[in-house]
Amino acid sequence: MRAATYNRAVQPSDPGGSFRDLTIEDFAGRLASSDPVPGGGSASAVAAALGASLVSMVASLTTGRPKYAEHEPMLGWAAETGRRLSERFLDIADADAEAYGGYAVALKMPRDSEVEIEARATAMQAAARRASEVPFSCIEACLELVQAAEALAGRSNPNASSDVEVAALLGEAAARGAAANVMINLPSTGDAELEGQLTRRVMELLAAIDDLTSQTHQVVGSGDRREPLDPAGRA
Repeated sequence: MRAATYNRAVQPSDPGGSFRDLTIEDFAGRLASSDPVPGGGSASAVAAALGASLVSMVASLTTGRPKYAEHEPMLGWAAETGRRLSERFLDIADADAEAYGGYAVALKMPRDSEVEIEARATAMQAAARRASEVPFSCIEACLELVQAAEALAGRSNPNASSDVEVAALLGEAAARGAAANVMINLPSTGDAELEGQLTRRVMELLAAIDDLTSQTHQVVGSGDRREPLDPAGRA
């Protein structure tokens, strides 16, 4: 739902709090309530955080095993990437709620004169831009997530191969959820050039993410071992 269509609460949890401070049960309860934050953007980011944590888990389960010694550089890279992205996604979950908060504030601005109407419209466009940029950053981070998952496929403990695939699938789902928020908020920015640029970039990122997720699925399904990557964890 486009941010312009309804008002909703701003704070992600208690004033000054963060979604990361909630238990899983509490977050799910908030998500199921009539309180519109957290919403789909925050839920997408939290799902991606779980996927990133799975990447770190699989890398950690494989590190130190002689059978996978040739993959140690990649495993170290994947573990660090997963930890970094997990934190990043949790930050994005809060930022998504805060971005809507800015829009809610703008929506309530007075409009009793031409000057006030113009000021309100300008503030709403700026807030809509932020509400597009935050989920866009989530999509960019999701690409990193599925890259790490794909790197682990066929190069990590086979007992955790399904976890690698789940990580990629969560990244893909989160990216598509974030993309929905980008696309629904962009028209309210009033910036046709930005709308065109971000739309093209979103489509490019989703295509890359879909391809990597598909590759991960194929490798996991085959059960084949793969050659090592370079020390940076990339092909």
